[in-house]
Order: sequence, then structure tokens, then C-alpha cells
Amino acid sequence: MTELDWREVVFAAPADAGWGHVRGDGLDASHGVALYLDDISVSFDGFRALNRLSLAVDVGELRCIIGPNGAGKTTMMDVITGKTRPDSGSAWFGQTIDLLQLREAQIVAAGIGRKFQKPTVFEQLSVRDNLELACKADKRARCSLRFRLDAAQRARLQEVVERVELQPQLGRRAGDLSHGQKQWLEIGMLLMLEPQLLLLDEPVAGMTDAETERTAELFASLAGRHTLIVVEHDMEFVRRIAHKVTVLHEGSVLAEGSLQQVQDDPRVVEVYLGR
Repeated sequence: MTELDWREVVFAAPADAGWGHVRGDGLDASHGVALYLDDISVSFDGFRALNRLSLAVDVGELRCIIGPNGAGKTTMMDVITGKTRPDSGSAWFGQTIDLLQLREAQIVAAGIGRKFQKPTVFEQLSVRDNLELACKADKRARCSLRFRLDAAQRARLQEVVERVELQPQLGRRAGDLSHGQKQWLEIGMLLMLEPQLLLLDEPVAGMTDAETERTAELFASLAGRHTLIVVEHDMEFVRRIAHKVTVLHEGSVLAEGSLQQVQDDPRVVEVYLGR
């Protein structure tokens, strides 16, 4: 999936893609688990990108994923979002949604949103227009031409813009925002889709210290309301936000626990932190 593809999936989803049928608000998480990957393996031209990876993330958890380059972090997210089909294993969203049976647009509609490292917003449009375009609705061209926010959607937009603290920027062109503000706008666009699970790839790369601080506060406010999986190399940021940390190495879980626990693991020090 390219960095633009999530917008194509959201805004160009066909009528049968799952909007209104496979919905995150129907997620069965009665056992407390939002995402369960079991024995996932993926190979590319003989290279094992994921090697029998198993991972469980609880509802409302903020999980940080760390590891050296090539550890399998991006491939894991590609499997969750339907871009890559594994050679073996299973992937479940809640108790009943088999992610391996869904197309990418259906996975978005089921309640999984993904944000790439580089912000991908509509730079020529205003902040408000970006958020309105991201609103969960029928995206067929005929419907989009006459689409207007209803009262509930307007309330949702107001809630989201306050959460990402872009209220003063609503009428501003998105391309004129700072890098950090663009990141928050894209997170806001994902929130307009009412996701249960957010996948966030290196969200503070390129941010100022102040923007990084604000992003940590934003993620803390989202945890519990949503389940977050954050892939990040900035260990100070991880320290500030992590509930639980998973370390990937050579396509499988090397260690898992609190940040202090994984930092004290000699295997983690050897393959990642020691560098």
C-alpha cells in the first residue's frame, strides 16, 4: 500500500466494499482482545519477512512496536490492513472478523485505520474540507456530489477537531500547516472514520519537541477510546506513551512487556538498543 492508498480506499470504495455492512461498531471484543495474530509467516523471494509471528493486543490498549530495520514491523501492518496476504497463519479483529477474508476497503470499514509516516492530506483543501471528506459515508460519486454533513456528523467533526487541537486552523489550507499539524490532521481524518483500531507508523518523525509533546498527550487521550498500535524508533517518545512494548526481530516477537522489562532484556540490547 502506498502512502496515498488509504485515501483511495476510503474515498473510492465501491458500493459493495462493506460500508454500512462490516462496521467497527459491530466488533465482538467480548474476550477483551481487539487484534489477534497467530503464527503469521510471510516470505518475499525467499526472504522471511514474518516468521510465525503471534501477537495479541487488548481492547483500548496502547501498544508500541519497536525493533531494528527489517524486523517485520511494516509487513505486520500490511497483513493487518490487507495489503499483504500471509503464507500461513490467521489474523482476527475481535472474536469474529477474519481479516484474511476481507479486502482492504472492507478492513477500513470494519474499523481499522492506518497512518503512514509521511502525512497524506489534501493540501489544496482546508482543514475542514479534509475532515468532511473523511467522514464515514457512502463514497460513491453520485452520493458524494450531494453529500452534506448531518447533525451527528457535524458534532463528530467538532469533537475530532477539538481533540486534535486544530479548531483555530479549520479554515486554513492544509498545505500551509506545520508538519506536526498535518500529522494531527491526518489522525483527525482517521478518527472521522470512527475506527476501533489505529495503526500509527513513526508518528513523531520530523516533529519539533513541542509537537512531540502534544502528540504524546493526544495518544494518551485516544487510548481507551481506541486501540492503538504505534511503530516508533524514538525511544523517549515510546517511554512517555507505552502501556506495553513488543520488540520484533527477524519477523517474530523477541521480547514483550513494559519498556523497562524489554530494555533490561540482553537479547534486545544486543539486536536493537545496543546499536
